[in-house]
Amino acid sequence: MADERNKPVVLVTEDDENMRGLIAQVLKSLEVGVRIVCAESSQAALDYLERHPVAVVVTDLRMPGPDGLDVLGFARERGHGTQVVLLTGYATVESAVLALKNGAFDYLTKPFENEALRAVVERALHRHRLDRGDGATPPPAGDTGGQAFIGESAAVAGIRRLIGVAGQHDCNVLISGPSGSGKELVAQQIHRASNRAAAPFIAINCAAIPETLIESELFGYRKGAFTGADRNKPGLFEAAHGGTIFLDEISNASPSLQAKLLRVLQDRSFFAMGENRPREVDVRVVAATNRDMPALIGEGLFREDLYYRLMVMEIEIPPLKDRREDIPVLVRHFLQRFAERYERPEPPRLTEEALDALMQYAWPGNVRELENRVQRMVIMTHDAVIDTGQLPPPLQAPGARQKSALDYFTPRSLDEIEAYFIRKTLRETNGDRALSAEILGIDKSTLWRKLKRYQLEA
Repeated sequence: MADERNKPVVLVTEDDENMRGLIAQVLKSLEVGVRIVCAESSQAALDYLERHPVAVVVTDLRMPGPDGLDVLGFARERGHGTQVVLLTGYATVESAVLALKNGAFDYLTKPFENEALRAVVERALHRHRLDRGDGATPPPAGDTGGQAFIGESAAVAGIRRLIGVAGQHDCNVLISGPSGSGKELVAQQIHRASNRAAAPFIAINCAAIPETLIESELFGYRKGAFTGADRNKPGLFEAAHGGTIFLDEISNASPSLQAKLLRVLQDRSFFAMGENRPREVDVRVVAATNRDMPALIGEGLFREDLYYRLMVMEIEIPPLKDRREDIPVLVRHFLQRFAERYERPEPPRLTEEALDALMQYAWPGNVRELENRVQRMVIMTHDAVIDTGQLPPPLQAPGARQKSALDYFTPRSLDEIEAYFIRKTLRETNGDRALSAEILGIDKSTLWRKLKRYQLEA
C-alpha cells in the first residue's frame, strides 16, 4: 500500500463516465508506474487538487460548471509542478491553443489514438519530474522511451536505427508508408529521442481539416483578418514553439499551404492571416505521407522544393504484409498489453494454426488492423488458447485475401471504385464502421458521409 501511495498521481477529469473509464484503462498500461484517480466533474477535480499533490491532470476542456481552463489555472496556482493535458473537440481547438500559452502542457483532439494519450502523459510525467527537481534528466539522444516501434525484421531494425539518428539531429523528417503502418508512432519516437522531448508534440492531419480552415489552424489569424475574425487566434505552429509539429498526410496540402510551409522551413518564420509582420518560430517539422511523392511532383501536385526541404531525412515504413516476420512479436505484444488492460490474469496464446492464419492474411489495414483484431480477441475470447475457429471470419480463410479485388472487378469510374471498396471492407468487418474506417485510412465521419453519398448500408 505504501508503494501505491508513493506513485505519482494522474488525475482524470471527465464528466462522461464511459470516456473517463476508457482513459483510466489506457493509462493503467503506462510503463511508468502511476496511481490513477478519477474525477466525475471539474469541481471534484478542484477539490482533489486542493487536498493532494498531483503530477498530471488529464481533463476535458468543456464541462458543466468550471471548465478545463479553470482546472488548469487552479493547478498552476497550487504549484507541485502539476502538468495539465487538455482533451478537446475540433470546434474548441482555439481554446486549447490559448491554454497552451497559459501553461497547459499539451492537448489532444477527440477522437484520439490510445498511443497518443499514453505518449503525451509519459512526456508530461517527465516534465513534472524535471520541474520538481527529482534528478530526472531529458532522455538521451536515441532513447525513445515509452512505446517502441516493435518488430524483429531487418526493416524494423533499420527504422529504429533511423529514429535514433533523427533524435540526435534537429532536422526535418519525412515518413512514408501505408495507412496504419505506424507513421505517427515513429514521429512521436523521434520527438521523445530529441532534445525537444520536454516541449509540445502537436499532430495535425492535413487531410482531415477543410482547405479553407487548415491555414488558420496552422498559422492563426489577427482580429479583422476576415469576416467573423473578431479576435486574435494563435495557430498550431505558435503552440508547438520549441517542440515538434507532425504534419500527417502532407501530400493533401493545397498549393497555397505548400508555399507557406516552405517559408516556415526556409526562414523559420510565418505570417498569421491578416498580419504584415512575420513571426519567428523554433519548431521541428516531421511530415508523413502514404502517397508516391515523386509521382505527385511529376504531376505538378506537390512542390519539389518543399519535398526536398521536408526529406532531409526519410524513413520508409513497409506494409505489414512485406514484413510478416514481425507479426508473431506484434501479436505477443498486443496480447500482453490488452490482457493487462482488461485485467486478465494471463494473456491468451494462439495455436500454431491460428498464428499461421494471421501470418497468411494480407493485412490491408497494417499494424493498426492487427492491433484491433487482437484487442477484439482478448475481449471476446475467454479461453486460454485461441484456435482458428475463434478468429474473425476474414482471418479464417486468409488465402482469399492474397488476390487483389480488382482481379474480379472492372470499375467504370473512381466513385464506383471507392464505393466498391467501402462495401467490401464493411462486409469483411461485419459492418464495423470504426474498424472499416481505420482499414480504409479515413476517419469515421468521412466514412459516414461516403456511406450517405453512395447510399451504402453498413
